Amino acid sequence: MAEVTRLFDFPYYQLENGPLDSSLVTKYDGTWVKTSTKEYLDKANALSRALLKLGVKKDDKIAVISSNNRTEWHIVDIGILQTGAQSIPIYPTICAEDYEYILNHSESIYCFVSDEVVLEKINKIKSKTKLKEVYSFDSIKGCENYAALFKLGNDTSNQKELDARKDAVKPSDLATIIYTSGTTGKPKGVMLSHWNIASNVFAVEKRFPLEVGDKTLSFLPICHIFERVYLYVCQYCCISIYFAESIDKIGDNLKEVKPNVITLVPRLVEKVYDKIMAKAEELTGIKKGLFYWAVKLGETYEPYGKNGWWYEFKLSIARKLIFSKWQEAMGGNIVFMASGSAALTPRLGHIFGAAGLPIMECYGLTETSPGVTVSDRRNNTWKIGYVGKPLDGVEVKIADDGEILCKGPNIMMGYYKDPEKTAEVMTGDYFHTGDKGEIDSDGFLKITGRKKEMFKTSGGKYVVPTLLENELKQSRFVEQAMVIGEGEKMPAALIQPNFEYLKEWIDRKNHPIGISELEISSSEIVYSRIQKEINKCNSKFGKWEQIKVFKLTPDLWTIDAGHLTPTLKMRRSIIKEKYSDLIELIYRP
Repeated sequence: MAEVTRLFDFPYYQLENGPLDSSLVTKYDGTWVKTSTKEYLDKANALSRALLKLGVKKDDKIAVISSNNRTEWHIVDIGILQTGAQSIPIYPTICAEDYEYILNHSESIYCFVSDEVVLEKINKIKSKTKLKEVYSFDSIKGCENYAALFKLGNDTSNQKELDARKDAVKPSDLATIIYTSGTTGKPKGVMLSHWNIASNVFAVEKRFPLEVGDKTLSFLPICHIFERVYLYVCQYCCISIYFAESIDKIGDNLKEVKPNVITLVPRLVEKVYDKIMAKAEELTGIKKGLFYWAVKLGETYEPYGKNGWWYEFKLSIARKLIFSKWQEAMGGNIVFMASGSAALTPRLGHIFGAAGLPIMECYGLTETSPGVTVSDRRNNTWKIGYVGKPLDGVEVKIADDGEILCKGPNIMMGYYKDPEKTAEVMTGDYFHTGDKGEIDSDGFLKITGRKKEMFKTSGGKYVVPTLLENELKQSRFVEQAMVIGEGEKMPAALIQPNFEYLKEWIDRKNHPIGISELEISSSEIVYSRIQKEINKCNSKFGKWEQIKVFKLTPDLWTIDAGHLTPTLKMRRSIIKEKYSDLIELIYRP
């Protein structure tokens, strides 16, 4: 076939170079259902023909909203793109009002939804949009099922028109608009061309040691560009893609699928580690001693045998006795895990590397399609605590104020209908990431903070909150932490306790504390215990950076409640607003 330059070329490449019986695999009613590469494309083409019959024109916008990753999403993705229209992936967890804004701003004319929950939100605002019809993946009474489009598209009389549409799509054409889950104001629509994303797929593929016949388990939101690009990489590499049922069932799905590679975000790594450590508390005697010996050993792990033969000998014992259980829990076949969205705590990078579950950190933004730098186990391109080296064709430099700037074929076309905001983040061909970083003598990039999140206290001292937060989140007593103090006399912190662990701790210690979230978060005993964690954290920072006061929040910080983005990053302005009363108690008691 011709060179792959457009997103819908990827499944055709797979069909020609390594067709799979299990290209896309989703679990329905307890059974994994495989879709072959041929069936994938047959359905995508039928859907494309149906869209043409519905009057879809080049550059029309079609929204896709799915609560979980599934085969249907990809069929619709290819079906939309090869008509010359653009897909508008939308996070399922946002409110109906945000749906309304995005659908109207993008001028979407059709919408595909996964289930009844999403449909209910859409129906609330549908009359205020330009939507002509909504199609569902699930069978829902009162909603047209997307399979009806296959019936319409079974008539191949307009196949020549579809072929002409496909041929007319250029690599430089707009492929998708991804609305950022911004923490303030209305979300921005990031315009990405076919080549923005495809060039990133090829560059990332060179860093991922994937082989034909491998399997992956997909669970990060497909509407986020990180997971989307990764799944295009898998299609290009002829890898079977299994879709996890839900976040809650990842553990079960890992054991069923036994994937070779997965993608994740640092918060999920932290949660996996916390669960492992919670189970370790149940061990006794020599087993418990060996477990903590292995973890302690792992904390100093360095790749490529840098710690010497004696360390490697001890590590081989730790892997056989302890870490092999970790590998089994992840399915037993993991070669590496790719982590994005935020910087991973180096300590966890060391421990999971020692456990034979290496985490390759990647760095990028929606605006960069997303890859800027990627780590690679091979060729000495993995350094723990760093996010890898720049991808081929991508140039990275550090500005005088420490901000990371980059340019390359992956840089977005701009923000949709917002040339002013586009101009604000561009200097010539260089995109301003808003992140601060350092490049070491070997060319590895380290993320040191978010430019906008760094603040100055009233005493004129700068504080980088993410450094303190990452340190705090290493504590099993702390689920989330947000450091505040801009313009105030001192840094402070809002903390969501790890209620699950604290309930177990209260029971084990026989503390006279109720186990509701409100009782735990207001307990003086809990405050005193978490103060120890604060003191431990503070010991690693200068006096002006140290957290002087903290408050515990009585509820969980969740995506649905608005505390977190779909990739589990904190929405700082929303958290400040929700807990304004606690902030007042800190600074104006």
